[in-house]
Amino acid sequence: MQENYILEYFQNTHRTLLESTHPTLRRELQKTIDWSDQIICIKGFRGVGKTTFLLDYLKQKYPNDNSVLYVNLNNFYFTQRTIISFADEFVKCGGRILLLDQIQKYPNWSKELRQCRDRLPGLKIIFTSSPVLRITEDNPDLKGIVKVNHLEGLSFREYLNYTTQNNFPVYSFPDILNHHVEIASEIVSKVRPLAYFGEYLKNGIFPYFIDNPNFYSNRLLKHINLALEIDVPYINQIELKYLPKLRKLLHIIASETPFSPNVSKLAADVKTSRATVMNYLRYLKNARLIQLLYANGGENELKKPDKVYMQNTNLLYAIAPENIEKENLRHTFFYNQVGYTQPVNSSENGDFLVNETWNFLVGGHKTEPAKGQFAAADMIETGSKNKIPLWLFGFLY
Repeated sequence: MQENYILEYFQNTHRTLLESTHPTLRRELQKTIDWSDQIICIKGFRGVGKTTFLLDYLKQKYPNDNSVLYVNLNNFYFTQRTIISFADEFVKCGGRILLLDQIQKYPNWSKELRQCRDRLPGLKIIFTSSPVLRITEDNPDLKGIVKVNHLEGLSFREYLNYTTQNNFPVYSFPDILNHHVEIASEIVSKVRPLAYFGEYLKNGIFPYFIDNPNFYSNRLLKHINLALEIDVPYINQIELKYLPKLRKLLHIIASETPFSPNVSKLAADVKTSRATVMNYLRYLKNARLIQLLYANGGENELKKPDKVYMQNTNLLYAIAPENIEKENLRHTFFYNQVGYTQPVNSSENGDFLVNETWNFLVGGHKTEPAKGQFAAADMIETGSKNKIPLWLFGFLY
């Protein structure tokens, strides 16, 4: 009787959430996930919209289906009930799809996901997690079983579509390289993208600009601090007494980015060892707070990165508004948007090397590409030949 009551309680909560009239924003990731996979993970930074993403998916695909259930693992019920036993009961009552929000809040999540997969083959599980959680890297028994997807901040295209009520499509990187004049001309015929670009760089990457624009920066700072105070220490088992060092390192990075890191100097500034600084850089990268740029040949956790950037421009405005200058914003935007779909490395013949093939200069409207280069130029609506509007790289997802 008690078990049936609990299931009914979660079903009522599920229905209440789906009936919510809060404005939502359709994300491109929904189209690219293979929803036929048995276990699907959605990773993303705090406030990026993981819960809304799940609820939007439910509203579209399963609006009135009792065989589908959303559960937030923040609920204290799961301090005494295991996921596997709850899932087993759910399946016996006709359940087919279980959505588990904030899996990092549950201690034995990886072991029990594996048990669900082995014991309940007819059950699909979709779960969200902090970006810090190493889903398959630290849990080899889940390798090949869990399909991991990253919900990043809004692309400029997603932001522009919402704010202008347009429906501009995604363009592939080769499309933009080869057809940017036609693509940009089509977009500019409907909207002036540069009129929205500056606000996007400042306040447009996280979806809470929709319902709370006046407190955007405060809310972002809150999420940054929660990531530093809870996610990074908890998952990486860092003692809280070291948190001020991590915070100081992040502020140094935000204040100086983009820069080639001097690990010895950073270690001295933060009053820790070089090895610890390298670990902290990796933790901040995994938390989606910074980006590390490496030379062609790929990332190596033991190797010093060529350059360090903030993960996106909104973080830069929130943490170090004194370091807001155009070159920094342009480079951070380009790396953030292009890096979502393409491998990006440092370049000896430009600012970035994309997909080990294309050298890019990123700059203002007067930036001109040399032979063998492309230019991503700010403050132009349309380009020509190898000179492409910077804003158009926000249409890759």
